[in-house]
Amino acid sequence: MAKSKSYNENNVVDELKKNGNIPTHIAIIMDGNGRWAKQRGLPRVAGHKRGVDTVKVIVEACAELGVKYLTLYTFSTENWNRPKDEVSTLMKLLLKSLKDRVDELCENDIRLTTIGDINALPELVQKQLLADIERTKNNKKMVLNLALSYSGRWEIIKGIKKLCEAVKNNKFNFEDLDEKSFSQFLDSSSIPDPDLVIRTSGEFRVSNFLLWQIAYSEFYITDVFWPDFNRNHLYEAIRAFQKRERRFGKVSEQVKKEKKQRQN
Repeated sequence: MAKSKSYNENNVVDELKKNGNIPTHIAIIMDGNGRWAKQRGLPRVAGHKRGVDTVKVIVEACAELGVKYLTLYTFSTENWNRPKDEVSTLMKLLLKSLKDRVDELCENDIRLTTIGDINALPELVQKQLLADIERTKNNKKMVLNLALSYSGRWEIIKGIKKLCEAVKNNKFNFEDLDEKSFSQFLDSSSIPDPDLVIRTSGEFRVSNFLLWQIAYSEFYITDVFWPDFNRNHLYEAIRAFQKRERRFGKVSEQVKKEKKQRQN
């Protein structure tokens, strides 16, 4: 369980909630584990281990803030190309984390889900992941969505194949195809698009992450490496998000008028 927050931290959380614009869905590209370790003369695995600790902190902080969905880019399809020893270590860390943290997820009423090519994962990881998903399926406070062996392009191609199969079997009328109907064929169909995408380590790229879903997401880039990313950095990202005007292609005057109408 999370440690008791300080008075000042409680004030920050209350302030953010009072603003009334907590992102419903936050997606995070967790980057910089290797560079964090290199700066300290440590093996890359040390950065990955520290990164797992950061996941625990940020998951708990998001749940406390009232974020409903948190997607973490945990392992990409491109990551399979890393040295075999590093991939093996990452899979062992993932397995250990799934085993060790499921009780905490249940205690905090957090449901675990996943997107990606799960069949590519080691069998033990698959079994533990599916067991944790089953155990947490009735939790309601927040959804923790792990992108594992994931690629945005892979997901879109998979969705196209599912669409074609549905049309072939007369389960979908091709003439009815639009953005909304296509989204139902994606792995992430049960989760709303991200409101806020956070990328650590200062890199300015999306790295094949949620390519369909982030069309209108707000981005927050920080130079902080993922192992050093903490609650205060998360709060800064949400503050920045709350100051932005999300127009979705409209002009500012339209957005303000619609907001005023909703308030009345």
